[in-house]
Amino acid sequence: MNFALILFVLVIISGIAWVADKWHFAPQRRAAGIERMPLWLEYTASFFPVICAVFVLRSFIVEPFKIPSGSMIPTLQIGDFILVNKFTYGIRLPVINKKVIQLGSPQRGDVVVFRYPRDESVDYIKRIVALPGDVIEYQDKRLKINGQALSYSGGESYLDPESMRYDKRFTESFPADLGGNHHEIINDPDRPAGMFPAERFPGFEACHYINAGLVCTVPPGSYFAMGDNRDNSADSRYWGFVPDQNIVGKAFFVWLNLGSLSRIGGFN
Repeated sequence: MNFALILFVLVIISGIAWVADKWHFAPQRRAAGIERMPLWLEYTASFFPVICAVFVLRSFIVEPFKIPSGSMIPTLQIGDFILVNKFTYGIRLPVINKKVIQLGSPQRGDVVVFRYPRDESVDYIKRIVALPGDVIEYQDKRLKINGQALSYSGGESYLDPESMRYDKRFTESFPADLGGNHHEIINDPDRPAGMFPAERFPGFEACHYINAGLVCTVPPGSYFAMGDNRDNSADSRYWGFVPDQNIVGKAFFVWLNLGSLSRIGGFN
């Protein structure tokens, strides 16, 4: 369901009714001494300001999402309700998602929501680990960007609440000249490091798959995204790059989790 399109249609319908009432029906009612709106106007024109405000807020400022899977554990848990900043990477026209004003671009380490390249009716959330032009290496469950290795600390056991298996929990950090961001990931020590794509994807020729992982050069205008639950995430390693036009916004805050109110707050 395209909720943005539904909201847009409701704004148009209620807006037409609001204008028609303001300039035509309301003067007629006043002249006839009638105070009450017809029922059809109450359910159209009266709701226009509210629907318009929701449409503007959701389209240009912030949009709520719910986390449906464990691909971003431990950063995000199943059932987290999150907020996504819609303007940090630029102003996009709603419904068609066309960027009209450039304000910024995703950085290494950002958690972003985007439209899944293979089915743009589906929203995905992953972490950007490589930018356009970067050479990304993921081998033996460790990342290198442009030949620079990310650093890893920790390694304690972590119970994955989705799989109910014990994984290893690490803090993964980018070098200072690659942004210096850091975040937590988990890896399953019993899962092999290698992976193979389900099918060829746009830009497939820029990737080289080996038993221990892969090496890719990120094409212009695209990003490489991975889940923090590294062995339980369908991401760019399998279905390819995220085009810039698919980016919805930057996730930045958990505003509710009905199973654990302590989850509320910001995250890296």
